[in-house]
This record gives sequence, C-alpha cells and structure tokens, in this order.
Amino acid sequence: MRKRLIVSAAAGALSLLLTVPAAAADFKPGAAGAGDAYYPTYGNGGYRISHYDIRLKYQPATDELEGTTTILATATDNLSRFNLDFALDVQEVRVNGRPAAFAASGEQELEVTPARPLAKGAQATVVVRYKGVPSTVKKYGFTAWQRTPDGAVAAGEPESAWWWFPSNDHPSDKATFDVSVLVPDGNEVISNGVLAGKSSQAGWTRFSWRENKPQATYLATLAVGKFDVTTDTTPGGLPVYNAYSKDLGDNADAARASVERTGELVDWLSGYFGEYPFSSVGGYVPNTRTGFALETQTRVYYSPRQFAKGSNTSVVVHELAHQWYGDSVSLSGWSDIWLNEGFARYAQFLWSEHENEGTAQELADYVYASHPADDRFWTVKPGDPGPDNQFDGAVYDRGAVAVQALRNTVGDDAFFRILKGWPTERRYGNATIADFRAYAEKVSGKKLGDLLNTWLFTASKPALGPAPAGAPAKTSLAPGADAGRADGQSGGGVPVEPKSWKKIQETNSVHDEGH
Repeated sequence: MRKRLIVSAAAGALSLLLTVPAAAADFKPGAAGAGDAYYPTYGNGGYRISHYDIRLKYQPATDELEGTTTILATATDNLSRFNLDFALDVQEVRVNGRPAAFAASGEQELEVTPARPLAKGAQATVVVRYKGVPSTVKKYGFTAWQRTPDGAVAAGEPESAWWWFPSNDHPSDKATFDVSVLVPDGNEVISNGVLAGKSSQAGWTRFSWRENKPQATYLATLAVGKFDVTTDTTPGGLPVYNAYSKDLGDNADAARASVERTGELVDWLSGYFGEYPFSSVGGYVPNTRTGFALETQTRVYYSPRQFAKGSNTSVVVHELAHQWYGDSVSLSGWSDIWLNEGFARYAQFLWSEHENEGTAQELADYVYASHPADDRFWTVKPGDPGPDNQFDGAVYDRGAVAVQALRNTVGDDAFFRILKGWPTERRYGNATIADFRAYAEKVSGKKLGDLLNTWLFTASKPALGPAPAGAPAKTSLAPGADAGRADGQSGGGVPVEPKSWKKIQETNSVHDEGH
C-alpha cells in the first residue's frame, strides 16, 4: 500500500509539473501557422491532435449549425496560448475543464488562452461550443460549404474543416474522428469511416460515424440530405457504403453504374498497392453544382458532373487510389502534391491497361508527344508547382508520365515492389518527395535524383520521353502521319489517342474550381 501511495504521489507531482509552469517566462504563444510554404496561415504550431469528437445539430431548411467539438491534444512546446483554425461564431472554449479566453483573428484563426499554461508534453482536452450558418461565411473570398436543395456538403481541398469544426488544419497533423450529427427525421448523414450508431427521438435522428485510423482534416467530410443508400461488402469482405441524392436527374444512373463498382475496384487496386488501409470504403454523389471529385477518406465525394457524359470508372479508380496515396500516406507539405496526384493519375493508366484501352506506356507517350516544347504545360513543375498551380493538369498528367519514366528506369519488378511497398512502409503517416526518392532508391538499387529532377523539378520539356531504358522516345501515330520533330513539336505528326484518354481527362475537373 505504501509503495502505491508513493508512486501515486510521484505521478501527481509530475502531472503538476506538466500543467503548472515554474516560470511564466518559459511559456509563449504557439505559432499561428504550421509553416507550410504554400499556405503559411493554415494549421498551427505548439501542439499535436490525436482525436476529434464532433457533435452537431443541423437544420437543412435554414442551414443552421450548432456544434461542440472536443479535441484531444498534446503540447509540443510550453504554451501560454494556442490557435485553432475555425470560421464560425464561438460561444465557449474550455481547456482541461476550465473556461478559456478566446478571440478571433486573421481570416480563420481562433486564439485560445487557457486558464493554466500548457507545459511541453502535457495532454489537453479542448472543448469548443459554436454555431452559425456556414453558407454565409466566406474566408479568403470563398466558402467550402456547399448548399444543396435538401441540405449541405462539406468537401474541399486544401480546406473545408473551418466551416464545421475547429481544427489544426494541415495534413501533417492527422487524428482519429468521431462525428455525431442530429438532423430532422427523413434526412441522412454521411461522413467518414463506419456508421457506428443511428437513433431517433422526438422527430430528430442522430447518426454517429467513426474513423478509427489517422485522417487529415481536409479529408473529413459531411453531407446531410435525402439520399438513397446502398450497403454491401467487397469480394474481400470490406464493408461498402454508397449514397446518392434522390434528385440527380439525368446523371443518376451513370453515377450508380460507376460508384457501385467501388468494391470491385478497391479489391483490384489492392493487387497493386497492398492491403486496403481502412475499415470501410464507399462514395457519395450529392446534388451539388461543382465539377470535382475528392478523395475524402473512406467515403469519396463525387460531383454529379463527373458522370454527365456517362459512367466513368476511371474517376472512381483515381479517387480510390488516393486512399493509399494521399490518405493513408499523406503529404508532409502541400508542395509534395505529386505524391498524391501523380500516382492517382497513374492508377488510371493501369486501369486503362486492364481494360485494354491503352497501355501506361502508350498513355505516357501520348502525353509527351501532345505537348510541344513551348507549351505552358512543361513550365509547371509537378514536384513543386506552387499554390497557383497545385492542381494544374500538368501535376496530374506530367506527374503520371514521371511515374512511367520511373517504371522504365528501375524495371517492372522493382517498380511494382515500390508501388506496393511505399504505402505499406509509410502507412498512416506523412512523407515528402525526398522520402519517396530515398525509398525507391533503396528498393531499386539505382540513383534516381537526375530522373526525378528532370521530370518533377525542371520547368521545361525533357529531351527524352518516358521510353523504356535504352530505347528512343517513340510515339504511336495515326496511319500515314509524319513522326515530326524529336522534341515533340509539330512536324505533321498526330499521335494516336488511346481509347481511355477522354475518360481520364474528364476527371481533370477534379479541382478546376479551386475550392
């Protein structure tokens, strides 16, 4: 008994040291940004978040949202104050049960001053109570909250969290999520992970969703409205949850014909990328006016316009590939976007091969030959495109050609070991392009700096195309066409367009509208 008392007292003393400063001068405010080169004000410094518990009440008719978000965090510095990213009106903040002072600053900063400073290593429970009408709130001139005829959707990249929960809004700080939403009976609520509970009382229904694997804040999604829901399991036994707005009109059947293949496609991708990293999979198609799709974790968001020209399994492949490349292994900074988009686009090349609609090599050759040396396309560097070009088509297409050039350089055996091993080794973490290069060099035994510099970081057309090692760049041409100039500029040559190309390009509206 005495020993237990001594241990308990020691633990109490340690806890006191972690929460009560010895000298106030040692404590300072956390940074108001995560230090991202593209978005300096996004995210925050001084702490890490391990879990979000988000409890909401939402009225679709008026777009009124009330919420209480509980955040579990650990201080990484001695903090007198810290920031969260948030855009709605806040009523109350508590830190470790005590009322905390708070103030809004900048575009989306919520400054929180706890009653007691937080020592480095201390755990903190932060409770934020808030309400607002998200569709009326604009930051940096836009809103990521999309109103629909029967509700709303939160989905956007690189930001969407501010409009429905306070967060450390940078992909380098991933956490698990519980999302519980109360809505009038007759509505559905869609979010990430698995539906852990559903109950109704007095005209309201509460939906409780749980994502138990680390998730970046921009990958959290929320949709409320009238949906038709389908549930199933993949051939491999993974739960599938899909949903479709009841008013998709002419796009309804094409959307279902595409998204209902999710189970088949995720199992197919597992053959290339390894075991699927999450506990459920699916997608939803709300009645929104945007033109993009987004790889929201486990529950992909698709705009109806993605299916305006008919079914498109290629876009489903793209977004599902992100579950490995982008969601499970997330970028460390937004300049590392090639790790997301280059490989998701390359997954579409692989699907084209599978469907006998053009090999990855034919697609890469076509991209290379289709853009002359003076095309703006080659001025965008996929390895560091800058915030204005982060979602430029070149990041996707030139980025995928870079992957094919890597394949040709290291050979198929090493390439497919890299493709599968990378998301396994880095599962649930973050990475940079430099990290990927080091891994690929380790697996292949080849130095890849010059190759990646040429394809990812040089603002000009590579002198040689993505041909297999030792072979000249080649281009399939239409019958009777002249091969033209070696630099890909027009000399009468008309490359043959692979059959899959139009469907692949239809996914380019993924981020055309910016947010």
